[in-house]
Amino acid sequence: MIDPYLYPESDVLRNLADIRNEETLREMEADYTLSRLSDVVVADSVRKFDFESLCELHYSIFQDVYDWAGKPRIINIEKAEVILGELSIEYSDCFDIARDASKVLDDMNHTDWNRQAFESIVQKFADCLARLWKVHPFREGNTRTVVTFCCLFIEAQGIYIESELFKDNAIYMRRALVAANAVFHDLGDLRKMEYLYQIVEDALERGARMKENIRDQIKKAGQEATEQKIRKVVLWNRRTHIEHTAEEIKGYLQGC
Repeated sequence: MIDPYLYPESDVLRNLADIRNEETLREMEADYTLSRLSDVVVADSVRKFDFESLCELHYSIFQDVYDWAGKPRIINIEKAEVILGELSIEYSDCFDIARDASKVLDDMNHTDWNRQAFESIVQKFADCLARLWKVHPFREGNTRTVVTFCCLFIEAQGIYIESELFKDNAIYMRRALVAANAVFHDLGDLRKMEYLYQIVEDALERGARMKENIRDQIKKAGQEATEQKIRKVVLWNRRTHIEHTAEEIKGYLQGC
C-alpha cells in the first residue's frame, strides 16, 4: 500500500518545510516540538480529557511541522521494534482509532484517582498510558503526544508527576511502552509491564515530593496551601525553571 504521508519513493514524511532529508526533518521537528511542548506544559489549558482534546494537543505540538497535525491517521501502520526482534506492536486499525482511544479515556475519566493507594495509582496510570499509546492515533508523534496528555490528565487530578523524567529517558520510555504492549494474535501475551511501572513510579514519587515541598513553602509564606495555590506555584516554577523560596512565593501569590 502507498503511504500518502510520505514523499514518492521516499521514507521521509511530507512536511510544511518540504524537507526531503530524514535526518534534517528529524532535527527540525525536534526543535519546533520542544518549544511547543514547553508552552503546553505551563499553559494549563486542557480542561477536558477526551479524544478531541487529544487531537488538539497533537496539533499544538506538531502544527509547525505537518499539515495533518491533529488529525488521526488514515492508514494502518507497523513499526519494527528491535526489542521485539523486528516485530511490530499491533496498533489499532485506523477505522477504530476514535473508538479505542475513547474507551481508554472513558476509563481514565471515571476512575476515582484520589481514593487509591499510591501503588494502585502507579499501576492504573501506567496501564492507561500503555493502552492509549497502543492505539497510536497519529501517523507520527504518538509517544510525545500521549505521554504529555496523560501527564496533564493526572496532574488535573491533583496528582503531580515529574514528566521531565520521561523526556530525559526517551529511549527507555518508548521501549517500556513497547514491552507493555507486546500482545500478538499469533504469539500470545508477551507483555512485560515492570519497566513501565518502574519509570512511572519514579516520576510519580518525584512529583509527590515536589508537591509536598511547594506545600511547605506556601505554608512558610503564611498562606493556606490550597490545591489552586499549589498549582499556581508549580506552573510558575516550571515557567521560570526555578524552585522559588517561601518569600518569593508570598509575593507571587499576593500579586495573583
